[in-house]
Parts: sequence; C-alpha cells; structure tokens
Amino acid sequence: MLLIQVLLLVATTLYQAIALMLEDKQPPPGQMIDVGGYRLHLCVKGEAKPTIVVETSLGGVEGYFLIDKLALLGQVCIYDRAGYGWSDYSLHPRTSHQIVKELDILLTKARIEPPYIFVGDSYGSYNVRLYAHLFPEKVVGIVLTDGLHETGMLKMSMVLQALLLFFLSGFVMSTIGSTIGIVRLLKVCGVFELIKPQLRQCPPDSLAKVKRSFCRPKHWITMSREIVNLDTSSRQVSKTKHLGTMPIVSIKSSSFFKPSFWTLFIPLQGANQLRDKMHRKLGKLSTNCLQVDASKSSHFVWVDQPEIIVDAVKTVIAKNQNIL
Repeated sequence: MLLIQVLLLVATTLYQAIALMLEDKQPPPGQMIDVGGYRLHLCVKGEAKPTIVVETSLGGVEGYFLIDKLALLGQVCIYDRAGYGWSDYSLHPRTSHQIVKELDILLTKARIEPPYIFVGDSYGSYNVRLYAHLFPEKVVGIVLTDGLHETGMLKMSMVLQALLLFFLSGFVMSTIGSTIGIVRLLKVCGVFELIKPQLRQCPPDSLAKVKRSFCRPKHWITMSREIVNLDTSSRQVSKTKHLGTMPIVSIKSSSFFKPSFWTLFIPLQGANQLRDKMHRKLGKLSTNCLQVDASKSSHFVWVDQPEIIVDAVKTVIAKNQNIL
C-alpha cells in the first residue's frame, strides 16, 4: 500500500513538473515589465479614454474575466501582482504600500497615461484607495467590489480571526498540493467548476488563464503572504480616511458566501455583520459615494454578477464626462 502511495505521489509530481515546463514555453498573453529586478505581467485591451485599471482580490487573477466587457468602455489594464499569473515572484513584503509602489512603476514604464478609473475587488480595494491617496492627480474615480475597510478588519472578533487562520492553513496546504500536482489534477477533474458552478459561464480562454495561476505553488505562497500582512496593509490604508469629492461606487454583495451545506461550519452571520459595518464606513470615503447592492451575488461579484461592475464603471465615467 505504501509503495502504491509513493508511486502515485511521484507520478503526480512528475506530471506537475512536465506541465509547468510546457506552460512556461508558451509566451504570456501580455507584456512583461521590470519594476525593480522582477517583472510584472500586464494586459491592455481597448482604446481611448478612460483608462480603467483593475486591482484584484487576494489571489487576484479575476481581471481576466472582466477585460473583454470593460474594454467596450475604454482602455483596460489588468495585471498580475507579483507572485501571481505570469508575474515574477517578489521577496518584498506583500503589503498594500509595496503593491501600490509596484503598480505605479508598472503603469509609468508601460506608458499608460492617467487619468485612471480604478476597479478594486475585495483586498484590491485597499490598494486602489491607497493609490488614490498617494497619487490623487492620477485618479478620477473608483469602483469598489465588496471592498474591505480597515477599522473592521483590525477589530475582528476572535471567531473571525480564527476563520482567517483557517483560510491561511488552506493556502499552505494548497501550496503543498500544487507542488505535488494535486491541484492540477483537481483542475483536470473539473473541481473548480464544481465548487463554483458559475465559472462554467466564463469564457474558456479567461478561465484557463485563471486556472494556470492556481496550479502554481508561488500563487498560494503569495496568497499566504498577503493574508499574513493584512493587518499591516490595514494600517497603511488607514491614512486614506477621505477622498474628497472623488466619484466612488461601492458594490455590496448579498452575502459573503452564498448559504449552503458547507457554510454551516463557518461563522457566516458574523462575517456578514462585519461586511455590513465595513460598507457603512466605505460609504463615507467620499462626498460622492454611491452604494449599489449586488442582490444575487456572493463576495465573488466578478463571476456572480459581472454586469454590475460594468454598470458601476459606466456610472463613474458619466460623472467624469467633463474630464475624460
């Protein structure tokens, strides 16, 4: 029995190594840009103003699902944060301040001219707020998709802190699983779509890009590093208490997770209460802030109701017609 287990482990690990080698021979879909000794992957689609920049969530590669829809509105930039997708791994701390620094270097070197409209999803909401605070002359509007707020994140109950540790342990286990090829086997067996059936509605090419990242150990290591540094990022973004009259659309999901059998084992009610408190705080970030309810969506609005994100960007564009 032990011999069979060892042989299976060797086979899956070898399968993963060969798959990585074959994938790495294929050129990335976008351009690779050096931001200080390591490269970030940038995809640009669409033309003319406005320039829409997507800053994704923890594990952020969902921008690939949005790029085609948003490109109908203007020039869209999506990028893989260091450690995700095609981007190189970085030894710098995975905090919002470091991410914003890298993003500004990326946009500058790629000659992506401002003004920018940012779409910040979940953890990405921290980064776009901090960017708007540090470079206010470059940003004319923000869409927050089920965003976070630092006061709530820094004062989480012990139960919710335990939930974060549970997620972190899952990321660590997934690092091991992706190293030995288990995550790739789950991908081949369609487990991603089994967990999130709405993924079946996504364009196959975009879905393939997302799955490619999740099959790599560096993806899960980076997720772990971002969640470990979450309190640091919360303190960094706390200086962005108010963004003046900047147009902001804050999208709120109906529930952090859609109720199901497995959510019986997590503090879903507490997570939703925290989310409600954070959204009240987000509504005060600007005197020109609009909250939109994604009534049929979980925290993953980009796959449950992506049209709401597109409509929110349209709203921000309309508020900037005199500038763009």
